[in-house]
Amino acid sequence: MGGALEMCFECLQRRIEADFSGRLTFIHGLSDSPLPFGSSALVESVSGGVAPLKFVLNYVPYRKEDCLSRYVDEYCAVEGGDYNVMENMKLSDTDQDQEEVSIRIFSDKNSALDTASTECRHFSDGGRNLYAIGCETCRVSSRFCCSRTITSLAPIAQIGCMSYELFEDIASGFSSGSVEDHILHSLSLLIEGKSAGRDSINFLSLVGLPSFNENGFPGCIRHPNIGPILGMLKSSSQISVVLPKTPYTLENILHYSPGAIKSDWHVRLLIYQLLSALSYLHGLGIAHGNLRPSNIMLTGTSWCWLQINEKQLLNSKVNPSYKFCNPPDGGSCFQGCLSRALYADLNLSQSGSWQSSFYSWWKGELSNFEYLLILNRLAGRRWGDHAFYTVMPWVIDFSVKPDENSNAGWRDLSKSKWRLAKGDEQLDFTYSTSEIPHHVSDECLSELAVCSYKARRLPLSVLRTAVRSVYEPNEYPSNMQRLYQWTPDECIPEFYCDPRIFYSLHSSMPDLAVPSWAGTPQEFIKLHRDALESNRVSCQIHHWIDVTFGYKMSGEAAIAAKNVMLPASTSTMPRSTGRRQLFARPHPPRQIVKKATCEKSNGRTKVNCDEGKLALFIETNLLSNLEEATFFCENSWDLAPTYNVYSSDCLKDEPCETELLKDVSEDVSSGEPDSAGNYSQTSSIDSNHLLENIEVDDDSMGYQELLLWKQTSSSMISSKRSADDIFAVGCILAELQLGKPLFGLSSLASYLETGVLPSSVQELPHHMNVVVEACIQKEWNRRPSAKCLLESPYFPRSVKSSYLFLASFHLLAKDESRLQYAATFAKRGALRRMGAFGAEMCAPYCLPLVVNSSSDAEAEWAYVLLTEFLKCLESEAVIRLVVPSVQRILQATGYSHLKVSLLQGSFMQEIWNRIGKRVYFETIHPLIISNLCLAPHKSSTAAASVLLIGSSEELGVPITVHQTILPLILSFGKGLCIDGVDVLIRIGGLFGEKFVIKQILPLLNNVIHSCISTSHVTKTEPMQSWGSLALIDCLTALDGLVPVLTTETIVKELIEDRNCPYVKILMHRDIGLQVLQNAAKSLIRVCQQVGPDSTASHVLPKLKELFDELAFSQKKNSYPVNLVGSIGGPRLKVSDEDCIESRMDLALLLYPQFASLLGIEKLRQCCATWLLLEQFLLRRHNWKWEYAGESNQTGAENGRRPSYHRGSTSENIPAKLLLNGVGWSRPQSQVKKGAKNFLPSKSMSEYNQNSVDRHGTGTNLGLEEPWYWFPSPAASWDGLDFTARAGGPKDELPWKIRASIIQSIRAHHGALRSFAVCQNECTVFTAGIGPGFKGNIQKWELSRVDCVSSYNGHDEVVNDICVLASGRVASCDGTVHIWNGQNGKLISVFSESSLASTQLIERDEDNMLHFNPLPSGMLSTAFHGNSYTTMDYIEFNNRLLVGTGNGSLRFIDVDQGQKLHLWRSESVDSGFPSLISSICLSSSVKMHHEESVTSPSWVAAAFSTGYCKLFDIRSGKMIASWQAHDGYVTKLAAATDHQLVSSSLDKTLRIWDLRRNWTAEHTVFRGYSDGVSGFSVWGQNVISICRNKIGLSSLHSSADEDGQYQATPQHLYMADGESKNMSALSAISILPFSRLFLVGTEDGHLKICC
Repeated sequence: MGGALEMCFECLQRRIEADFSGRLTFIHGLSDSPLPFGSSALVESVSGGVAPLKFVLNYVPYRKEDCLSRYVDEYCAVEGGDYNVMENMKLSDTDQDQEEVSIRIFSDKNSALDTASTECRHFSDGGRNLYAIGCETCRVSSRFCCSRTITSLAPIAQIGCMSYELFEDIASGFSSGSVEDHILHSLSLLIEGKSAGRDSINFLSLVGLPSFNENGFPGCIRHPNIGPILGMLKSSSQISVVLPKTPYTLENILHYSPGAIKSDWHVRLLIYQLLSALSYLHGLGIAHGNLRPSNIMLTGTSWCWLQINEKQLLNSKVNPSYKFCNPPDGGSCFQGCLSRALYADLNLSQSGSWQSSFYSWWKGELSNFEYLLILNRLAGRRWGDHAFYTVMPWVIDFSVKPDENSNAGWRDLSKSKWRLAKGDEQLDFTYSTSEIPHHVSDECLSELAVCSYKARRLPLSVLRTAVRSVYEPNEYPSNMQRLYQWTPDECIPEFYCDPRIFYSLHSSMPDLAVPSWAGTPQEFIKLHRDALESNRVSCQIHHWIDVTFGYKMSGEAAIAAKNVMLPASTSTMPRSTGRRQLFARPHPPRQIVKKATCEKSNGRTKVNCDEGKLALFIETNLLSNLEEATFFCENSWDLAPTYNVYSSDCLKDEPCETELLKDVSEDVSSGEPDSAGNYSQTSSIDSNHLLENIEVDDDSMGYQELLLWKQTSSSMISSKRSADDIFAVGCILAELQLGKPLFGLSSLASYLETGVLPSSVQELPHHMNVVVEACIQKEWNRRPSAKCLLESPYFPRSVKSSYLFLASFHLLAKDESRLQYAATFAKRGALRRMGAFGAEMCAPYCLPLVVNSSSDAEAEWAYVLLTEFLKCLESEAVIRLVVPSVQRILQATGYSHLKVSLLQGSFMQEIWNRIGKRVYFETIHPLIISNLCLAPHKSSTAAASVLLIGSSEELGVPITVHQTILPLILSFGKGLCIDGVDVLIRIGGLFGEKFVIKQILPLLNNVIHSCISTSHVTKTEPMQSWGSLALIDCLTALDGLVPVLTTETIVKELIEDRNCPYVKILMHRDIGLQVLQNAAKSLIRVCQQVGPDSTASHVLPKLKELFDELAFSQKKNSYPVNLVGSIGGPRLKVSDEDCIESRMDLALLLYPQFASLLGIEKLRQCCATWLLLEQFLLRRHNWKWEYAGESNQTGAENGRRPSYHRGSTSENIPAKLLLNGVGWSRPQSQVKKGAKNFLPSKSMSEYNQNSVDRHGTGTNLGLEEPWYWFPSPAASWDGLDFTARAGGPKDELPWKIRASIIQSIRAHHGALRSFAVCQNECTVFTAGIGPGFKGNIQKWELSRVDCVSSYNGHDEVVNDICVLASGRVASCDGTVHIWNGQNGKLISVFSESSLASTQLIERDEDNMLHFNPLPSGMLSTAFHGNSYTTMDYIEFNNRLLVGTGNGSLRFIDVDQGQKLHLWRSESVDSGFPSLISSICLSSSVKMHHEESVTSPSWVAAAFSTGYCKLFDIRSGKMIASWQAHDGYVTKLAAATDHQLVSSSLDKTLRIWDLRRNWTAEHTVFRGYSDGVSGFSVWGQNVISICRNKIGLSSLHSSADEDGQYQATPQHLYMADGESKNMSALSAISILPFSRLFLVGTEDGHLKICC
């Protein structure tokens, strides 16, 4: 920092502890120096149990003659009650009026302090009385007095005497968001059209509404791009400036994560923010003077803050300029400080450049230790920060005393410490087997290692956090040799300079022992340092620099050095630390001159040569080395970038421009005050005016307009200092694009002398080149002002609109206020006005607030904002931005008003329409189901159940079964709520009896079977409970489904079957009592529905064994039961009188009820043990049969009535709640229901009659019923898995391929060539050979396997087909036809041979939809060189990518109906180009919110010769070309972004990992008897076709013993399981959500398989 005296970090920590009573946590010091000296520190405050907040404390010297010190003194005087200062400053009436007025800036803001008068009193008297303009001691502003300027730079700062209480107030206000919350609230009122006050108008004027003002006026509102100064705390000798800690600086991003600046648009937004801040500063007469990436702070949302420090607050003439030098003795450190003595011998200065430091080291004038400290600083490594600490090399292993004449004990510096510790063999294995090839998985110096090294000096709290939560002193290495062997990390500088690191502050941890050859830590430090500075190390240290900071960090050199580091998981996430490669070429060795050696050499060579020849040789060698060092240094100029033409020192003595020294009060008094005392015109800004400034981008402003702007713009630059800031802006803009600085010291000097721009300027895009050249013009007065740049055509309207929307969003306000502001502005149409692109840019800032909304009011605003984004964004942006936010909301546990709102049908219907069915099922649908599991809130379950029921009919049977029914059944026993079971019941009622019989009942039977078959196995208590709960869920589902079935069906499916589920449960002795009770009651209800006759003939015979068991077991109290207790849930809350106490109590539940239903005589006839049972019931429960017909009353009088006598209304019947079969109804959680509510026989019979009627109407459908062919998944499902909890989206049922043909139909007379499946998986287009050998396309509805229409516009055989957006279809027969998939109308035709890009053809006969099957045809065609051969659809921008017969790729714009650019592929050999047989693109959408890949990154093309080529889709450059197969490549597909699958007629299927050297390393599946004609990928599985067989492969298959990968093709079998498919297969496509796949055959059949 500017004029502060530097302290060592230890003294800085002591000072902070003293100033804040030891209650502020010191984290580490901050410094630009390579040494641990500075005046700034990172501190942490914990107040009120809130999460820790980090702040930066900058210590500024307190001098009474400085204006900043006087400014702080006045605040402290007012705060302390000393008003003598104020009495000398009487204000006139006019001054009082002027107190709250400014030109275009009003202020009614309350002070940050409790006394409002202290905030704006410095605006009094127009700046005449307080610290006059151009005062002798400082020059903060060239236009206004210092006091007013300081207030404008720090309007929110709390000022007072140094104390922890005041700091806690500052931290509390910042964390709560109350500092600027009133401004955002005022803006929200303005947008709503309400009375908003002046704060909103004043703020909008700062951000350019109605326009930016070059003649600014000090105000009391912070500019949103000026870094906030939160406080100024005064002590006797220092002023502590409190700043918020931002996670990044622009320098961090440029060095460690340049990919975080995602696009040119984000660069423009960043520069726009920077210029907006400079426009404000320059308007106040302030130049920043040190504008560089390190002074541009970025918040967590990458919002830009221009750092304000004491250079702007304290621009003093008398303060010494800051230099990188050895701190003077004494300095600001405490008396007795030892740190200065430790570094007294170092000679580091910042006055020279890095090049001078390099030459000094190379010549031996600078030590190795000093040079390595400089390199650490250049790499961003810093003292005190344990996560990114200054690194030094270990040079010895401490086994013996270092001796240059011996090789013992010296470390090999050409290898990294990681390599030495791990060994080459292990590193090679890691590199070859890792998914992402790498050798090094951690930093060269980790936080764990640093804290372990410094364990004896660090607080135990730090050790528990960084090393191990349980402090165990014996685990820390006890001596240096053990320390060296223990870690693969490098060394820290303390082991070369500070003996205190050996002495322990902890009584439980002994001192670190020095080696035996060093008597004391002081002696060890000297010997260790001497070893580092030895000639032996000096000759090798450049190798270590290459590995740690140099060219061996990347490329082939890193591979050879086994130094490839594991890259960051996401390259687009900003990072503040990382490994920075400083050098791109080998570092020169240090120049070593050994006099003794030379003399000895002279002595040895006296015989052969004289001293003159030797001197000539040495000189020649020196010149050669010097040339090498010079070349290296010139190529590393970017390590010392320059952003300013003039140094701050030379500008400090420059006189201010006289025209800027005039009293600004003349401007203020030039007008007459209005009735309110304001000297400016009343602003007309309102909500309509605000919306008018939100504009949509257009393409009217282009390069020519930018050139015209450069020629005609009139510069308004105010001073050299301001022009210097604009120069820095140009340099930063160029660096953001180039990835390296624009100027170094020498190149800048050359440019200023010759006027010739650096060659790198020509590498900039044309638009950026114009702006950069304007900013860096040699003559300072020709550079444009910040306002001029802000109004230039370089910034599109979307940037300006987004900035206007987001600037208010980044005030220091509460999240609730931000959300309200964004929702209010969006509701008024702001997002719609700025267009899809502008809304997409604003979404990442707003959506995190949506996810974190908590209160009901916030939920309403969040819902509004989500809805607006859903309307405004493109589909791809909705998937990438909105869907992850919706996922996180649905994943939240507990009650959420926002979640309930999102689960409403309207929102989900809209998101369904925007993202498509497939993405919906991959991302949203599983989370809806999860909201029915694991103790969800009733409101969420009700909304989720209604949504699932309402969507099932539209989905169709296959998707409903696999995506809704099966996941629900998988959740049985694992926390599924009553509404979840209710969904199952209602869907069954919606689809009808046949659906229930074929799809649901087999699954329920499987669950019951698996639970019973595993109940006798000894399991843990949770698994036992899950089994019991699963049975209860099954019984509940059966209770609801039984009313849907007819009597005959119930008897046939549930009773006659030998595996009757009720009897099966009742007969099992290891089943829990509550399960038995539910089963008994369910059986009684079924019997009431089927009637006494069916009960007597079908049920009672199955119960004979049970009744016999109960009758002959009366002497036993109960049977041992394993599954008792630990069963919770609403369905188990039954009253005490209904709970059975033992298995014998089943007699009470069953026998009396059967007696009531059948009559006692009939029951006794059917039950041979009736006498024993009745005796038991009389003795145990005082029950007996009375013939007076009062059986129910008898039961009541005897104190125990069968629970099923408590009748319930028909509302309790789930299926009765269906509204006309639509399925949108009231969930069961909203109906009062207990375990005692059962259906009386009357209501059952009534509903049964309704069921019969419905069944009668349904039977006429026969095979025409939709989805009649779809099989039950029960056949391939083994039951529940009790090894893991369920309910989440990852609990997915594995797809077991049965290779069974379930439906087959003749689709084409000739071969079926291609499929195109619509997103709903209900509609399929097939392309095949039609009559007359012409191409024919059929449209099929799979629900009934009917051909509903056809397209006959092709003259040749169709070889490929794609479904496009908006219901359009593209088909290719050598030409490309685009036509309407609904009505068959041709839209356009594309051909390479035609001169026109498109032809609109209207042929009534050929293109009409035909609803009749077509006669046969045969395939007989050949591809012309200009013919189109294959296609792929680029959904991102609605374009087609088409391959040709001559190896070229053509892009077609579907929206515009025109051909775009053509990529011509060079021939792979001397022959003619081969045709492109298949193409594919990488994935186009990333679901991770932290990434924003908006388009495919590569396109792969396969050729008939077996070659494959990979292209960069953005540039068209070929990335790679390789011989993939030995024959014709039949298909390519992208399994993931880095995996490519290919098949060929050479009888192989190959998987290529694009992250590796894929020409050498890939997976080859063999075992095919013929060529592989095609395949389809689903998840990790690949289904391929080879002649008349299919092959199953996995992307992660393991090789066999011989290292081979084998595919085992198998036949497809017909539904009978015996007949094989003998037809040759020609096409395949997977329906992933229906768990089906389609195959086409050479004889024209369409076969549906499972």
